Amino acid sequence: MKFLILHGTGSDSKGNWFPWLKGELEKLGHEVWTPDLPDSQRPNIQKYNDFLLNNGWDFNDCVIIGHSSGSVAILGLLQALPQNVKVNAAVLAGAFTKRLSESPSWEMLSELFDKPFDFKLIKQKAGKLIFVHSKDDPICDINEARELCQQLGGEMIEFDGMKHFSVRTDSRFTKFPELLQIIQDKVL
Repeated sequence: MKFLILHGTGSDSKGNWFPWLKGELEKLGHEVWTPDLPDSQRPNIQKYNDFLLNNGWDFNDCVIIGHSSGSVAILGLLQALPQNVKVNAAVLAGAFTKRLSESPSWEMLSELFDKPFDFKLIKQKAGKLIFVHSKDDPICDINEARELCQQLGGEMIEFDGMKHFSVRTDSRFTKFPELLQIIQDKVL
């Protein structure tokens, strides 16, 4: 199986648990792409989609994993996929809605929401949508992830005490074995 891992704002493919997860999935025989998204300090859905869709990657039967703004980028990517393309699954860790970008300290996220999400189309583009969130996330309100999950008919997996699944909020997140277990249980 093929996996695409999308990092969050101000991060890159070497941040947090992304290299660890890439290595674990490759040990299981999977092909994994962890690109460095362009200008990740100010995520822009059109710029991300242009970059991802013009890299020669085959999205059919792919699993896309995103963290934070990378999970929101998944939604924009799914609705931009060509008509005949459908991914196997999308796993969104630490997702949020446009409301976060309306906060003055998070306005740099506003370009993720330049085009309204077409939830009906997004649902058609993924075999399953799995939302992973921690109840004590200090950045992304779990209620926003719950709202997205409900609108998309996804599955919600909630944790306690894991904050934003990032080394900035918890030093253990150079690895994320719980996420690997979710992928093994729900996707593979």
